[in-house]
Amino acid sequence: MKKFNSTLTLLIAIYFLTYGQLNANMDRWSLSTLNHIYQNYSPESSSIGEFNALFSGRFSTERRKKKVWIDTDLAVGMKRYNREGYSDVDDGYAVLQLFNADNIHITGISAVFGNTKIDDAYRLCKKMVSDFSSYPIPVHKGAGERIDLTNVVTNDAVEAMAESLRKEPQTILAIGPATNVALLLLLYPELAPQIQEVVLVAGRRTPTSYFEIGNPVHHAPDLNFDLDNDAFRILFQKEIKVVLCPFEISNKVWLTDEDLKDLQNGSPGNEWLSNASKPWLKQWVDAGDKGFNPFDVLASHYLIAPEDLIMEPLLARLEIHVNDMQLLDKEHNFKQYLLCDKRNGYPILYCYGVVSDYHQKLMASLLK
Repeated sequence: MKKFNSTLTLLIAIYFLTYGQLNANMDRWSLSTLNHIYQNYSPESSSIGEFNALFSGRFSTERRKKKVWIDTDLAVGMKRYNREGYSDVDDGYAVLQLFNADNIHITGISAVFGNTKIDDAYRLCKKMVSDFSSYPIPVHKGAGERIDLTNVVTNDAVEAMAESLRKEPQTILAIGPATNVALLLLLYPELAPQIQEVVLVAGRRTPTSYFEIGNPVHHAPDLNFDLDNDAFRILFQKEIKVVLCPFEISNKVWLTDEDLKDLQNGSPGNEWLSNASKPWLKQWVDAGDKGFNPFDVLASHYLIAPEDLIMEPLLARLEIHVNDMQLLDKEHNFKQYLLCDKRNGYPILYCYGVVSDYHQKLMASLLK
């Protein structure tokens, strides 16, 4: 074990104080930076200039990383509350992919209701950070239900997100209902310019662009949008840059039993995710599919390597049409849709395809 030299301690203290004045978020990466310098610098055999190069190089690398706040309804391994079966696991793939990404620094994670109840999502967020992240990430509990426009109230996640945005601009990956982000914009509209973009999993081109899964085919909901329509409307009204990764793109990507076996590579995060995904995979295979679509990982992949996705600028708007989840219902049943085309609406970036070797790239990003 290398002994901690007092000269090294003093040099690190001086540089943290100096560079800390330039970077309000030093605390987020100081532990990993300290370890990096500790392992690579010897006061007995290295010059001050070499120390400066080592520290400033590390500092520069950290500053170049894309700052991302994750807002998620993690439900990996959870049984459903209101019907038989298991909840989605794809949020876990998105979070783990960003943990592995060399060009991403996660500034915080907030839990939101959606695939499961808020207490479960919050617990799983804390578990993933505690067990699988290589650096400390603050985790906060957010909204447990959709926005009530007659009684808009804050929560711990909204306050933490606001504080983080005051320090520096960043991107928000919102892979559950957009409730926490919308609450932030209603309560702190002055922070809108600090949001570089919000990446969401929602949308479709037409009211009859059904989310068809299984064999025989049945329809799946546009869940993140369906659970809080008003949240999306607020993002558009506040003129936030919005990127959508809808069912159209995720339905072109499949994870199978072979992929779950490949994830059994000794990495604790991959092992956990692979085992927790088995009931979810079985659910899809039993319904007639060859595997499952990892919906949310397309959104996280956009942040890491947007060149791997095919996208186009479109216009988004909310419209009311016949409920695609109740087409056989004899009663009149309607719902809101998030439609994206070139006719009219709010400008968004719409991701709809992947490059030919996408599956290989996705697996490589998870197996790092």
